[in-house]
Amino acid sequence: MKKIYHLSTCDTCKRIIKELDPPSSFILQDIKEDKITEEQLEEMEELAGSYEALFSKRARLYKERDLKNEELDEGRYKNLILEHYTFLKRPVIINNDKIFIGNSKKTVAAAKESIHEE
Repeated sequence: MKKIYHLSTCDTCKRIIKELDPPSSFILQDIKEDKITEEQLEEMEELAGSYEALFSKRARLYKERDLKNEELDEGRYKNLILEHYTFLKRPVIINNDKIFIGNSKKTVAAAKESIHEE
């Protein structure tokens, strides 16, 4: 599977997608318009190793709900991501069996290299 989960209203996601210049074989899914399904999230978790790795602690709702003072387990991370798209660390780039999560320069560079090595 070749897919990028992103938010079309996010300037950082737009910049990264432009920088990645993904081939037409990649599917772009705007997670606000086309919600993540439980099956899609489970596929991401399988590649990432945990739901926590996919969870954004920088989300506005994370601060508003004071979640940093709660004990969050894998099930809670999963449910929060399914509940609201803002909890998914963005973008999530899947290139076959490789997953790249978030917007750090190192992650984006690795994703770009992976996408264009074929």
